[in-house]
Amino acid sequence: MRITTRDAATGPVLEIFGALDYVHAPEPRQLIDATPLLPGRRLLLDLAGLDFCDSSGISALIAARHHAQAAGADVALAAVPANTLRVLRIVGLDRVFTLYRDSDSTV
Repeated sequence: MRITTRDAATGPVLEIFGALDYVHAPEPRQLIDATPLLPGRRLLLDLAGLDFCDSSGISALIAARHHAQAAGADVALAAVPANTLRVLRIVGLDRVFTLYRDSDSTV
């Protein structure tokens, strides 16, 4: 797993590469918890490089949403791989998260 961070006009962007699974999910959760968010801003999780996501990964995404809400900010997912998007739809999280085709279409 690899995570890169950058700032965008709307707020921080975390690009997640590799597997978001039981072994690796704690790393993005810690990074997200340490990411300062301002009210009205957006935390964007770019999942274009995501290879695999299990229930621990889904829990990490939900934790990111809670972190953003606590700060009065928003959270969105970009470039969600088809297999992960399918899971989000099955459990109804596609209606909870704002979803973007890619991180460039979030402005």
